[in-house]
Amino acid sequence: MSTTEGSTKSGATPAAAQSARKTATRNAVRTRLRLPRLDGLRGRLIITVVVVALISAVTATVLAYRESRDAVLKRAQSAAVDEFRNHVEQSATELDVPTDPRSMTRLATELASGMRASLVVVKYRDFTASSDPSADQTRITPELRVAVRTQSRVSLQQVEQGGKPWLALGAPVGLDATGGRGSSGQPSGVEIFAVSSLAEEERDTAELVRSVQRGLLPVVLLAAVLALLAARTVLRPVRKLARATRRLATGELSIRVEEKGRDELAELAHTFNETAGALEHSVGELREQEALARRFVADVSHELRTPLAAMTIVSSVLEEDADQLTPDTAHAARTVSAETAKLARLVDDLIEISRFDARAAALTEYSVDMAEAVRGTLAARGWTDRVEADLPPGIRARLDRRRLDVIVANLVGNALRHGAPPVTVTVRTADDRLTVSVTDHGPGLAPEVARHVFDRFYKADSARSRSEGSGLGMAIALENARLHGGTIELAPPEPGLGAVFTLRLPLRTESAS
Repeated sequence: MSTTEGSTKSGATPAAAQSARKTATRNAVRTRLRLPRLDGLRGRLIITVVVVALISAVTATVLAYRESRDAVLKRAQSAAVDEFRNHVEQSATELDVPTDPRSMTRLATELASGMRASLVVVKYRDFTASSDPSADQTRITPELRVAVRTQSRVSLQQVEQGGKPWLALGAPVGLDATGGRGSSGQPSGVEIFAVSSLAEEERDTAELVRSVQRGLLPVVLLAAVLALLAARTVLRPVRKLARATRRLATGELSIRVEEKGRDELAELAHTFNETAGALEHSVGELREQEALARRFVADVSHELRTPLAAMTIVSSVLEEDADQLTPDTAHAARTVSAETAKLARLVDDLIEISRFDARAAALTEYSVDMAEAVRGTLAARGWTDRVEADLPPGIRARLDRRRLDVIVANLVGNALRHGAPPVTVTVRTADDRLTVSVTDHGPGLAPEVARHVFDRFYKADSARSRSEGSGLGMAIALENARLHGGTIELAPPEPGLGAVFTLRLPLRTESAS
């Protein structure tokens, strides 16, 4: 707790500090207990099982309550009806018909004490006698009175009053053939009603429900534990499969998962293994074909170097003597010399790109003066008068000068060929980064061209398939930048500017090395 308090800012209010401590405590408890995330598959599975268990338990409780309540009430009603009928038959024999209010009151009192009823009412014509004159007789409903008056048997009705259940009974007193009294026979005009409380039965039912409710929590907890175990059993192979998939995505094609059982998870593992095997086989074939293609390009390029060297020498001699030849022969000699030079450059580019593909390219780094290096690149190609150079003095970096020359030459050459003057080269340093920007003022690059400008053998003008470029220059420049740990970026188009290419390299100085 002291750690949490120490991490609270001094300007925080006590309420904010307390809230932060509570949050930290909850996170610590969650971490220690490894509680499942509710939005994860395990959390959803546990919640589903717990909800189903809870719904089942509640449904069982409701059904148990209804069944037990109906059973208790039926048993209570049957007992009350039998008791009421017996007492009516026993007590009605002492009642003279026609009767008087005193006899009716005495009969009501005897019946109430004998049946332990809370209220007994005896009605004869317009006279009514009650065992408790102060009691509320509205529990004897008009419907029950009509049923007693029209039927010769015991009628009953459940009544809810004051939040308590009551059972109201009623029966007419009949005269049999011998003149005896009872609940059957010819109507005598005497009607007896009794009201009994069902509170005790209601308490019994409520106690049963409470007992069932007390068992809900253990049931839900048990369901949660079982769901957690089931989720762990189900999700363990899923997690293993997820880890294997991530390793497969990183290129570890030999990864396989264990196949256990014959369920759907085992089938999924089998499918994954088959897919991984097929992918490993296909990628292996592709890698072999790619290696063969790279080896073929490298071998052909190297084999072409020797005859190209001889052809270059011969074409150079022919071009020097072209003025002494006939016009047609001179033109042919100059054409052969130009095409041989192009072929030589293409072979050199292919050899260079094959070194990158084979990861055989290496840096020869030493401290380089950036201003001197860029001026040397421009001067070697005769571009000093065509390019504006913004080269602050004193910028030095450790890099491969030959590869820097290739990068700058490709960027400036493209700007001169496809852009418009003025073309500017700018060198800057900021935040341990070295940048070399090449800007022209031409129309810029169309979006579809910008997307492929660093692709191999890509030319912006597809109709000019015989242009002097090989389509590998920008790809080689980017590979050289990556070899230095940097990159080349094409800036978004801006009004008044053409294409802006920026070489970004980590600034490694002599002291940093």
